[in-house]
Amino acid sequence: MKKVNEGRTCSYTVNEQGVALMEVNNPPMNALSRPVIADMRDAITAALKDADVRVIVFTGVGKAFIAGADIGELKDFTTAQEGADFLIPGQEITNLLMYADKPVIAAINGFCLGGGLEMALACHIRLADESAMLGLPEIKLGIIPGYGGTQRTPRLIGTGRALELILSGNFIDGAKAAQYGLVNRAVAKGTVVEESMKLAAVIAAKSRIAVQAALRAVHEGMSMDLHMAMKLERELFGICYASEDKLEGIAAFMEKRDPRFKDK
Repeated sequence: MKKVNEGRTCSYTVNEQGVALMEVNNPPMNALSRPVIADMRDAITAALKDADVRVIVFTGVGKAFIAGADIGELKDFTTAQEGADFLIPGQEITNLLMYADKPVIAAINGFCLGGGLEMALACHIRLADESAMLGLPEIKLGIIPGYGGTQRTPRLIGTGRALELILSGNFIDGAKAAQYGLVNRAVAKGTVVEESMKLAAVIAAKSRIAVQAALRAVHEGMSMDLHMAMKLERELFGICYASEDKLEGIAAFMEKRDPRFKDK
């Protein structure tokens, strides 16, 4: 397997199916210090450019997915402008994840708090260990989420539940997060990476043209009115329809075999 960024706090390995397992490794809790954020940006950028990568599984090493910001760094800033500027690198990461043209699956293990949950929310799909602990505890420090937590959370689970999490700072486990719709599903303890890799392999076997079109249709369409979004969908459908992969997909269906897509 190919390894990229080995020895840094965020690196990935690519298997034969084109699935990149990207891991944050900053013991003991994978806090989002400025060096970690820089390593994440480099790893994500590399994976998105890497022709061998079809799907990314994003997780943390040890007992945490990401347990939030490095609190010690927060003391370095005192003015409103410094505080706002402090968020820019982290918001850039969440935008890289959300608008990636390759699917990103968050495999949420252990503690997934604050900026860690916000990173997970920016991923396209989220699986959580049933015993993982998720929350947005920034209110306990006299601040609010700043990497998209106040925006992506209500869009996923509704305003009431989002405000309950944001205003209380309380944690919920993976099973409750699945009930809320904060994650796609909760899985048995200790299996979240395995289950995420299985799902990634299923997606990796699909036509890259169709996968990219679906990602673009959903993310761009969500910011449009329905009429314009349907027009975008038609255009993207047309691109897929004219591809060789569409012909292969139909042939495989008729011949009752697995398709062999060539991303053309």
